Amino acid sequence: MPQEFSFKNINKLAIPALIAGIAEPVLSITDTAIVGNMNVNATESLAAVGIVGAFISMLVWVFGQTRSAISSIVSQYVGANKLDEIKTLPAQAIFIIVVLSVMVLAITYPFADTIFRFYNASDLILNYSVSYYKIRIFGFPFSLFVFAIFGTFRGLQNTFYPMIIAITGAIVNIVLDIVFVYGIEGFIPPMHIKGAAYASVAAQITMAIISVVLLMKKTSISLKIVLPFHPEIKRLSMMILNLFIRTIALNIALYFGTSYATAYGNEYIAAYTIGLNIWFLGAFMIDGYSSAGNILSGKLLGAKHYKKLILLSKKLTIYGLVTGSVLALVGFVFYNSIGRVFTKEPEVLHQFYVVFWIVLAMQPLCAITFIFDGMFKGMGEMKYLRNLLIFSTGLVFVPTLLILDRYDYKLHAIWITFTLWIIARGLPLVLKFRRKFLPLAQKE
Repeated sequence: MPQEFSFKNINKLAIPALIAGIAEPVLSITDTAIVGNMNVNATESLAAVGIVGAFISMLVWVFGQTRSAISSIVSQYVGANKLDEIKTLPAQAIFIIVVLSVMVLAITYPFADTIFRFYNASDLILNYSVSYYKIRIFGFPFSLFVFAIFGTFRGLQNTFYPMIIAITGAIVNIVLDIVFVYGIEGFIPPMHIKGAAYASVAAQITMAIISVVLLMKKTSISLKIVLPFHPEIKRLSMMILNLFIRTIALNIALYFGTSYATAYGNEYIAAYTIGLNIWFLGAFMIDGYSSAGNILSGKLLGAKHYKKLILLSKKLTIYGLVTGSVLALVGFVFYNSIGRVFTKEPEVLHQFYVVFWIVLAMQPLCAITFIFDGMFKGMGEMKYLRNLLIFSTGLVFVPTLLILDRYDYKLHAIWITFTLWIIARGLPLVLKFRRKFLPLAQKE
């Protein structure tokens, strides 16, 4: 087994990527925990954070695909030893994505009420959702800016600096969440749910500033926009477009889950919010190995080292399964304690506990799916990923949820559907990878 694929060396990429990857879910999960323990309208506030969090996650995932596209191209050029040929590409890509993010902010801000009515929010939950969103959306351009710089670092086989940036952002968010939500007597009045939004925005701005400093000081990549556009902008744009369409399909699934949970009642959407944030956290933790696969697969493909690519997939599969199983085991050991971290409301906890086991049981399945998803992104297989997400959402997720909902399974329906959706996404990736690269490895 090549030394470069040892547990130690893979974890040099995976662990920092894991920590960096949980930055966004940490922002949401911190808001969830802090807001869920307020003494004023905690259930309604928790529901609002969940609804807005689902929508903002959708925006980040749709437009944040620049990270994977940039990482794929940069890593392939690193593998081919041609990095000098694409030094102007990251700045151009970052400029494009920031302009798009500002346009999204301008378009969605005045229609926040309409957007969250579409999620079945009403009355106090709707009011909280709108006020929370109209603050937190100003952090969106900064998030995408950071994601694009993360993609550049990953392409350069560096996950350490993104980790530093993410840790700093998480600390800022946690501290400011406590200060702004609960207030400091005599100094800062409690801002409740608005305070959580302000804390998230401050954390995202902090991360953006640190990202600029590290990129300029520690790499040869410039943020100066140089024209004409690089020839790879066309391929990058097609990658982003395919991932854009793919992520819309992904977020259709998230929309259906959030919308149905909201329609079931306040305690259901609050319980679903807790489960979803824990699921996101688990997904992003597994994403450490997915990121390692993204980084290394692009480099190996660029160097045409197909045997090493097969070995990489085997190693990452083992590491991912172990990680997913450990996450599930920890969740089962602390089953009751985890729920009480987020809320003390008995009805919300009841609805959470009856389905939390499904969230935990699917973690090993998520590990396989996310790892191969990351490898396919690293290899630039965006079109196939797009088609697979459309298929799994349109032919598996939506019909399954509609059928189970008719039998009144409520949150069970949503989480069982998510499990089948994960399987439908992962199994074809494993089969296609082996079918394509095993013959190439044998000829190498």
